[in-house]
Amino acid sequence: MAFGKASGICPLGTASSMLISKTASLGNYYETMTYKMKSICIKVTFFLSFLLLLQAAFGQDWNQLDAELKTRQKALGNNVVMMVWKNDTLAFKRELGDFNSKTQAPIASCSKWLTAALVMMFVDEGKISLDEKVGKYIPELDRYGKSYITFRHCLSHLTGIEDEGKFLKKLFQRKKYSSLEEEVNSFAAREIRANAGQDFWYGNIGLNIAGRALEVISKKRFDVLIKQKLFNPLAMRRSTFTTLDNSAVNPSGGAMSTPDDYMQFLVMLLNKGQYKGKKILREESINEMMKVMTNPSIIKYAPEVAQGYNYALGAWVLEEKDGKATALASPGLFGTWPVVDFCRKYAYLVFVKNLITEERAEVQKELLGFINKDIQASCP
Repeated sequence: MAFGKASGICPLGTASSMLISKTASLGNYYETMTYKMKSICIKVTFFLSFLLLLQAAFGQDWNQLDAELKTRQKALGNNVVMMVWKNDTLAFKRELGDFNSKTQAPIASCSKWLTAALVMMFVDEGKISLDEKVGKYIPELDRYGKSYITFRHCLSHLTGIEDEGKFLKKLFQRKKYSSLEEEVNSFAAREIRANAGQDFWYGNIGLNIAGRALEVISKKRFDVLIKQKLFNPLAMRRSTFTTLDNSAVNPSGGAMSTPDDYMQFLVMLLNKGQYKGKKILREESINEMMKVMTNPSIIKYAPEVAQGYNYALGAWVLEEKDGKATALASPGLFGTWPVVDFCRKYAYLVFVKNLITEERAEVQKELLGFINKDIQASCP
């Protein structure tokens, strides 16, 4: 073992005494130097012992995780980047196929977590509150009798507005909009399916309404706004919501990002709003994002891969305790799977570019389960 060999570099006890004895006749200078060397050896030995204890406490076999990932590479689509952040460092990173940690790709619904965080930044600044009515900023909602919808409803898919239906239909429907304002005004004109707060329907309506409200408040396009307020402070230089064809910006599913960039966002969440000594969000806002907003009885539509889970603000609840998520995830249709486990204190990201399927979702859950079983923590 590498750590074991290090003990031969700094022998203590008898060897140190012999060294001091032999150098005593050479004067105080050499005796002082020998004392310093002994002190350094003690510190190095202590540090190495600490690393061994840290390794034992964490209990994770990264070589085995690497092997587990490689056996599932084909099922995930061959081009895969996996990253795990633990103990304030990047503990594991593997790049397979043609992908690396700087590869930019569309992340679909992973975008929702980013948009929710941006909304919480406005909450932190006192510009809005989660339970404030969004109609204050979007008159069309008031015009069509939807003034009661709040930012909290929007971030948790509880607006009650009739949804477009299946994903492909939504995708083609979006192409006809030239701006987020135009799209959101069309939402306002739709029928109400249920009272706000009583019916969960996963889609793009709520997050896009919230994103449009931020445009009105800031007088900036959503893609410019999130770059200035979230991406730049987190050094997410290759992340963007800007579209190449000048079509409507999509806060709920239109981001492009890289594994390196998105992991920086996850680390900020894991550290309760802090990133490299900078406060991006207040801890109270992170805690708000962890509150469970649904229960199984009100979930009317969820994608197959997310069925059985509750929802918070912008993310699915993987594990919860006393109404608060202890682990959150915001997977996207194109297969990227980000997780923050607040209980076990790690962030996890598998970055791919292919349509998510039930099989691939099971692979993701297997990999997460493999990590969780080796981390010594008392979690739900």
